[in-house]
Amino acid sequence: VRGHVEAFADFGGVPRVLLYDNLKNAVVERHGDAIRFHPTLLALSADYRFEPRPVAVARGNEKGRVERAIRYVREGFFEARAYADLGDLNRQATEWTSSAALDRSWVEDRARTVRQAFDDERSVLLRHPDTPFPDHERVEVEVGKTPYARFDLNDYSVPHDRTRRTLVVLADLSQVRIADGNQIVATHVRSWDRGQQIEQPEHLQRLVDEKRRAREHRGLDRLARAARSSQAFLRIVAERGDNVGSAIARLLQLLDAVGAAELEEALVEVLERDTIHIGAVRQVIDRRRSERHLPPPVSIPVTRGEHAALVVTPHSLTTYDALKKDPTP
Repeated sequence: VRGHVEAFADFGGVPRVLLYDNLKNAVVERHGDAIRFHPTLLALSADYRFEPRPVAVARGNEKGRVERAIRYVREGFFEARAYADLGDLNRQATEWTSSAALDRSWVEDRARTVRQAFDDERSVLLRHPDTPFPDHERVEVEVGKTPYARFDLNDYSVPHDRTRRTLVVLADLSQVRIADGNQIVATHVRSWDRGQQIEQPEHLQRLVDEKRRAREHRGLDRLARAARSSQAFLRIVAERGDNVGSAIARLLQLLDAVGAAELEEALVEVLERDTIHIGAVRQVIDRRRSERHLPPPVSIPVTRGEHAALVVTPHSLTTYDALKKDPTP
C-alpha cells in the first residue's frame, strides 16, 4: 500500500489502470474471469479511482511486462549497490528513479526516453485525492503475560496493564505505534534489526513500581495478621513522612527472626513509650531476649515460594497448665 501511495504522490496523479501479477496480496481467489481481489487493494482502488487488472493466466506476454519491470529494478538498481542503512538506500533509490530510470530508452519507441513518454501521459492521469490513503502496516498482536508486543521479529514494550489482551500495531518506515482500541498506548522508533527489545523507560519503571507496591501490600497483610500493633506503628510512620516500604521490609525481617509473639510484644512497648522507630523495636526485642538469656535473633529470610507468605501464630501456653493438675479426684 505504501508503495502505491508514494508512487501516486511522485507521479502527481493516478494511472487509470494498474496491472498486477496474480499474487495473494492482490488476487485472493480466481476462477477464470471470476476474480476476488484483496479487500485492501479494493479499498485503495476505490479511494484513488483506478482499475486493478490482474494479468491473464498463462499469458506470458502480460506476465512478462510485470516481471521485466521487476528485473530492471533488481539488475539496474540493486546489483552491487552499497548502502549504510534504509534511509541511505531510499535516498539512492530516489536519485536513481529520477535520473537513470527516466533517461533510459522507452521500450515502445527507442527514439524517445521514458521521461519524455511519461511527460506526455502525465496530463491524462487521474487527480490525486486530497487525503492520502492510510499506508501504515496494521497488525493485530497477542500480548502475553510480559508487557511486550511482537512485531516484525522484534519486541516493543507496552504499559504493564496492557498484558494478556489483543493490541493493534500501526507501523510505518520510521515509527511503531501500539493501540488498544482507539487509544495509542505506546510509540517507538521502528527497529529494522531482528530479535531486539525496544523499550520505553517509563513502561519498565511503572512495572517496577507496581511490583514494589504489590510486595508492600503482601508484606503489610502478613504483618497485620501476625502482629496487630504493626498497623498502628506503620500508620504513625506514614504520617511522619518516613519510608513506609523500608519499615515494612525491616519489620518482616524481625518477624522471620523472632516470630509473631515477640514482635507484637515489642511493638506494643514502643507504641506505649511513643518511640516509633525500627531501631527501638529491635532494641526492645534484644533487651527482652537478654533478660530471658536468649541469643540475639538471627533472620533466615524466605523471599520465594509458598512459605514466604506463611504466618504462624503461636497458640496460648495456658493449655499446658492442665499437665500440672492432679489427675485424682
